[in-house]
Amino acid sequence: MISFPNAKINLGLNIVGKRPDGYHDIETVFYPIPLKEAVEVTPAKEFSFTSTGIPVDGPAERNLVVKAYTLLRETYGIGPVAIHLLKHIPFGAGLGGGSADAAFTLKLLNDFFQLQLPTARLEELATRLGADCPFFIQDKPVFATGIGNIFKPIELDLSAYYLCLVKPDIAVSTAEAYAQVKPHAPSLSVKEWVKRPVERWREGLENDFEASVFPQHPPIQAIKEKLYDRGALYASMSGSGSSVFGLFSEPTDFQKRNLFPDCFVWEGKLEG
Repeated sequence: MISFPNAKINLGLNIVGKRPDGYHDIETVFYPIPLKEAVEVTPAKEFSFTSTGIPVDGPAERNLVVKAYTLLRETYGIGPVAIHLLKHIPFGAGLGGGSADAAFTLKLLNDFFQLQLPTARLEELATRLGADCPFFIQDKPVFATGIGNIFKPIELDLSAYYLCLVKPDIAVSTAEAYAQVKPHAPSLSVKEWVKRPVERWREGLENDFEASVFPQHPPIQAIKEKLYDRGALYASMSGSGSSVFGLFSEPTDFQKRNLFPDCFVWEGKLEG
């Protein structure tokens, strides 16, 4: 059996306060995008995990795909399988690739072993693997609050628009992104901004991490500016970076024209 985990982008991201536990409360909108990789599960006499595509660093046991399998094995006693990951979503990009892999692995194993776990239970299990993992269980637009782990479905359809996603060869750590951030309550919530026409988002739908990341990594800011120069209706960094996306009314061909050399570039039509 095979499934195709997809990435997400953040539409706005406000850091609204610091919690007693040291984490920050945020608000943002997660929107799924059709940049995908693949996870395949096949019968096996003993468990194995392999990957191709973008190299996966670190020991296998730390990979979220393996953690998802281990969680179901320890909770429901599932048997051994061979899992292969074709990695295509860049790491450290604010796109949720690892979280998507974990959630889709849970769903895939649920079907493979006919566990018949309901959506709510899958979301509960996904929470144990990471704050935004549960989002990918239903994989629909949500307004996220808390530390990015409390979700409320929203009606948002961007299928009329085209996305250009650019990921430079720059890594931004979460600690680095938070270093210069000053929590504040926004004058208008992200969930209210996305109700307005996309053409108006530029007026105030902001990602607070940009104020911290751009001064430290000017090339990331330059990508956003170039997307606007090339006609983006709205452009923003996704999550804590380092990827930047632009929404366009027409298809783009920036990759073919090599407008962003030495960067990962994905272009395509969004889905509803």
